Amino acid sequence: MMYRCGWGTKAGQETVLAVEIGRGGFEWALRQACLSSYEPQVHADRATWQRALKRAPARVQWDPERDLRLQPLPYRSLQLGLSGEAVRRYADEWTVAISDVTPLAREIRAYVDGGDLGSAARLLPRERPYPAADELLAHLRPSAPSGRPLGERQRTPANSVAAPCADAG
Repeated sequence: MMYRCGWGTKAGQETVLAVEIGRGGFEWALRQACLSSYEPQVHADRATWQRALKRAPARVQWDPERDLRLQPLPYRSLQLGLSGEAVRRYADEWTVAISDVTPLAREIRAYVDGGDLGSAARLLPRERPYPAADELLAHLRPSAPSGRPLGERQRTPANSVAAPCADAG
């Protein structure tokens, strides 16, 4: 996600923070979330989805992961947006630690700009698929190109939640 703020160089986004939250809070948000776009294989109809979206304190979209050159990778990761009650819980209950990683972001960008992708990659936080039970993500899985919901296939990095390596509880 560091690339979205230009590695800490975009105007008004010069500070990059790593926020650690507890597993319980993250899973609460996933359970309360609604997909940010209508999916016929997930939602009964468009009106039902719109009502759920208005009520949901969290929204999910599945975006392509990107490499260090910002080229899309062949898998997607879950992006979670919070509002209302979820924001309050995030700030007051779920946050375990906040670290300023601005110097790290700028160092990674310098390596990328210099063409040393190997050194840049070694500095990135290690990620692994989040061990999410099927029930946790079933209402958030868009359909696969085959038309079957992703939950009916074996989970791969292409349809798992990516999470930083450090466990926050």
